[in-house]
Amino acid sequence: MTPEESANLQAWTAYGNFQLDRGFRTPDPDQIHWGTPGGTGPGTAVLGDIRGKRLLDLGCGGGHHAAHLARDHYAQVDAIDVAPTQHQRALAQYAAVPGVRYLLGDAVDHLTRCEPYDLVYSVHGLGYLDPHRSLPAVHHGLRPGGRLVFSVLHTDLRTQPPSSSVEPRQLKVQLKGMEPQDVHLWVLSPQLWKDVLTDHGFTVEANDLLGRPDDDPVVDQLIQARRRP
Repeated sequence: MTPEESANLQAWTAYGNFQLDRGFRTPDPDQIHWGTPGGTGPGTAVLGDIRGKRLLDLGCGGGHHAAHLARDHYAQVDAIDVAPTQHQRALAQYAAVPGVRYLLGDAVDHLTRCEPYDLVYSVHGLGYLDPHRSLPAVHHGLRPGGRLVFSVLHTDLRTQPPSSSVEPRQLKVQLKGMEPQDVHLWVLSPQLWKDVLTDHGFTVEANDLLGRPDDDPVVDQLIQARRRP
């Protein structure tokens, strides 16, 4: 884990602890919101027919998307998060949902030793990891031809445009109800995401920009890629 990723772990552990202390339960979704609820985007349908498929939710947070896919779409989902308090939240709310397994640990380490998945997806999780560390692991953990679907920031929370180099930027993120937290995010241009994915054995099939509701100037990217044999 890089120093920047360690700082992100601290921020999300603090967030999870805050939510546990206040007894917050995540509303059950009927769609995956790749940007924010109420924004643009294709929802769960972008994953295709996932019934019976093995999926990994990378950076699952409170676990609500994994529970949705297992309960409503009959997928077999492993959901992993590195923050222990986020893992605790997921177990507290969704441990009884059939077809989903919540894992605590570094997704990169897990992907280097797991059985291959049919699909790996991440809702704003991959942006907190160094692509040069995460993408080789995702490639290893996907079967040949398996898909990677993930959302990341396109313009950051200060509305700065994406970077043209694979470097993290430090931001202060306002997590609901908390003091701003220091995080490090990889906010890359669409072309740079395509280049770095190609370099690590993927073919990019789509990259869509997603707007947010209520005149929010932040824009997200939804990227669909496939592991080459």
